Amino acid sequence: MDLDLRKLRYFVAVAEHRHFGRAAQALFIAQPVLSRQIRAFEQELGCPLFTRSTRSVELTPAGKKLYDEASKITMVVDGALRRVHEAQRGEQRLVVAFSGGLHVSEAIRAFAVSHPEVGIDVLPLPWLERDAPLRDGRAQVGYLRGPFDDSGLRTVPIGAETKVACLPVTHPLAGRGALTSADLDGEPILDVKARRTTSLEEKFELIASGQGIALVPVSIAGSYSRPDLVYLTVTDYPPVETCLAVLESNCTGPVADFLDIATATLRRSAGREVR
Repeated sequence: MDLDLRKLRYFVAVAEHRHFGRAAQALFIAQPVLSRQIRAFEQELGCPLFTRSTRSVELTPAGKKLYDEASKITMVVDGALRRVHEAQRGEQRLVVAFSGGLHVSEAIRAFAVSHPEVGIDVLPLPWLERDAPLRDGRAQVGYLRGPFDDSGLRTVPIGAETKVACLPVTHPLAGRGALTSADLDGEPILDVKARRTTSLEEKFELIASGQGIALVPVSIAGSYSRPDLVYLTVTDYPPVETCLAVLESNCTGPVADFLDIATATLRRSAGREVR
């Protein structure tokens, strides 16, 4: 079946408002029309998306899954339409995605000096996302922290970061000056395999509440200082690589120019941080 984007947007509105009347008002359509469109969408998909009562509208398990996917789909479509309209107007624009704790402002300033005709947007990456925005078109350049799937990507190493252990301030190890990996044996480590956390803020809340500890890059530690958390160097833990990444099929024009300028700028910045 072909996915009807209009019905998908209708579905998202109902899912967010949990009410057909309020969703219809937000969409500027009549409620009976919206109800018919949602029922038709459910029939096309072959599964119910909502459980309805006289007082509330709730997502079914299938509806919850579709809602999770729908935001990504509509974001990709909206981005594609925006780029089409920009091309029609003769505009050039780059979107630079970056992992938490990494900073691209200096590279953007350097690029803007020689390319004032190119607009630049930035896209902070959620904790679980790395290369996905490059592949779905939301970004053209990524300043990323490994590891990630580099198939089909041109990657340029920028530097490496040490990792530190993030612990609640009440943890028995919190008073140490530094740790080794042996010190952390048996500790519950919060990671994407053990417990899926969608944001750094969620991860740090879990750590502060005593749900576990985490190993995070030192730049994250510098960006997320909290009185209820401590960061300790793990002396024998390997560093993690940082790099710039672009699609191999899209490494021309302003993208290629940004890659060259950002490589030089960010490597200099990484060198200063090491010293």
